[in-house]
Amino acid sequence: MLLISCPWCGPRDETEYHYGGQAHVPHPENPESLTDEQWAEYVFYRDNPRGPFAERWVHSTGCRRWFNVLRDTVTYEVLAVYRLDEPRPELPQAGGNR
Repeated sequence: MLLISCPWCGPRDETEYHYGGQAHVPHPENPESLTDEQWAEYVFYRDNPRGPFAERWVHSTGCRRWFNVLRDTVTYEVLAVYRLDEPRPELPQAGGNR
């Protein structure tokens, strides 16, 4: 079971949330000028990395607010939680000073 800490409500079980896809995907500046292929890429194609990945989640059975979660896609560990108006947090480099 995944424990996610809502920025407003605190830690809750993952069953209280709904996944909203990749975070930080900018809306096209001029969507009317996109080709069908470019529009399809914006709508359907997302990154699928191994390791830290920024995702959007909504606390659907709680405060109903959207926020971002930085989660490791290999271990499922939640590395950081931050509001939509906050920048993505920097992660310490592997093998750095302790």
